[in-house]
Amino acid sequence: MNKDGTVQQRLDNYKNELNTELGNIFGYWINNTIDNINGGFYGKIDNDNHVIPGSPKGSVLNARILWSFSSAYNLTGEKEYLEIASRAYQYITDHIIDKTYGGVYWTVDHLGNKLDTKKQVYASAFAIYALSEYYRATKKESVLNEAVDLYRLLVEKSFDQDKTGYFEAFTEDWQPINDLRLSAKDANEKKTMNTHLHVLEAYTNLYRVWPDKALWSQIVELLYNFSDHFIDAKTGHLNLFFDENWNKRSTLVSYGHDIEAAWLLLDAAEVIGDKKLIAKFKELAVTISDATPEGLDADGGFWYEFEPAENHLVKEKHWWPQAEAMIGFFNTWQITGDEKYLDLSISSWGFVKDKILDKKNGEWFWGIDEHGQPMQGEDKAGLWKCPYHNTRACIELITRINKHQSKK
Repeated sequence: MNKDGTVQQRLDNYKNELNTELGNIFGYWINNTIDNINGGFYGKIDNDNHVIPGSPKGSVLNARILWSFSSAYNLTGEKEYLEIASRAYQYITDHIIDKTYGGVYWTVDHLGNKLDTKKQVYASAFAIYALSEYYRATKKESVLNEAVDLYRLLVEKSFDQDKTGYFEAFTEDWQPINDLRLSAKDANEKKTMNTHLHVLEAYTNLYRVWPDKALWSQIVELLYNFSDHFIDAKTGHLNLFFDENWNKRSTLVSYGHDIEAAWLLLDAAEVIGDKKLIAKFKELAVTISDATPEGLDADGGFWYEFEPAENHLVKEKHWWPQAEAMIGFFNTWQITGDEKYLDLSISSWGFVKDKILDKKNGEWFWGIDEHGQPMQGEDKAGLWKCPYHNTRACIELITRINKHQSKK
């Protein structure tokens, strides 16, 4: 069999397995996470599929459910997916969007009452991302208007008109706040790569359905934030934390964010159709993809983080970097035609199948430890464990393989 035939066969197999896995993931969320008593979805389910009563319900979890089921409906036309998306949309609009000050609460309690009212820009970005996708599914103008309102509010309240970029967090009524962190492990800094990446992702998805000139300019600005500040030209890794003046405040390396950015940045440039930026971010995608395998273990899995200042490697392999590697390396194969990147993508999926899929209880484990065992005490569903990275990997790759095969 010639080389092209071998690639075609591998792509067919890859797509078939991802289609199956996509159905498995959504089956888990439909069967295990719907809260029929208090509305919406459970706030926390442990690794053994036990619902933790009284758990807070996160804005990010609900937005990611909305995005995932909307995106799956847009791919498959499966009506049940749209029904679940509509459930998530209703919960977000009823409980999570702040009708007084705008934006979204970080959490509500299990009854839907506001709990942590801090305004994380990251959370508003995911609401924009999800609402844009739900609008693609429903074509309801009211949904698009909600996404646009959230976007305009972020620009008004969070965009740094002087130095560019977005400030990280605010109080409920959008005043300055001392604790800016998304989570306890994050540095308490005013500008972070993670939030900027997902603001860009949200704006890109909004631009797909609402190609506004001011939004286009914001996307361009964000892309230059990445090329000028976040991407380290010397190492090919991403710098994660900055102060308000774009002074670097960390040397930490996050392998999952590296490879996630490699494809999301190019996707943004392609959606706005800027040829100069497309060329720039194709080149940078290759640079990042060549640096990221520093975090690759012999079993095909990516370690979580590395702190070069202390020569400290976090010897955990979380679910989401593996999912992002599947897309990121596939994207680089599409750019270069070099099959080593396709090999890395398929190898990441092989690691997921071997170590990350929970073959007993369903969905994906949070991760495995340095001994290859599932990490204990982590969520199967929760504030951070959502149907997003894994469903997006499946949806994105199925779509890309379909497009590749249609050109043959």
